[in-house]
Amino acid sequence: MTEAPLIRVQMQDFDLQSEIDALTRGRTGIGAVVTFTGLCRDEQGALSALELEHYPGMAEAEMQRIADLAIERFSLQGLTAIHRYGKIAPGENIVLVIAAAPHRQAAFDGASLMMDYLKTSAPFWKKEHKADGTAGDWVSAKDADDRAREKWR
Repeated sequence: MTEAPLIRVQMQDFDLQSEIDALTRGRTGIGAVVTFTGLCRDEQGALSALELEHYPGMAEAEMQRIADLAIERFSLQGLTAIHRYGKIAPGENIVLVIAAAPHRQAAFDGASLMMDYLKTSAPFWKKEHKADGTAGDWVSAKDADDRAREKWR
């Protein structure tokens, strides 16, 4: 049985194991769980933080739309997607995707589709904060992310 996806946009960190437990507890039809956790990099010591902003309401709605697509396409039995906002230091969590399915390939594909669309379709923006204290730039979209999304069309 598929449950509605859990979608959250939040400032506070998340706990991977707690989120997996919440998704799978008592659900014996799940045979595979795939997780993706995106972390803030320091870019070889050049960054002190990333500042993530989002469009409240629209970000959650787009994440819900993407989650519904992944659930339908891959017959997922559950999906969790959490995206943080605010100032995030290197090594800290930014995003979590958990896909649950009866079999591993569906879980892998569902998590990949969710992330590929999330990177390109959801209204989130990242600004770099440099380690030397100078102003950083807003991070531009990458062509590779667009190409990754296109494989699902």
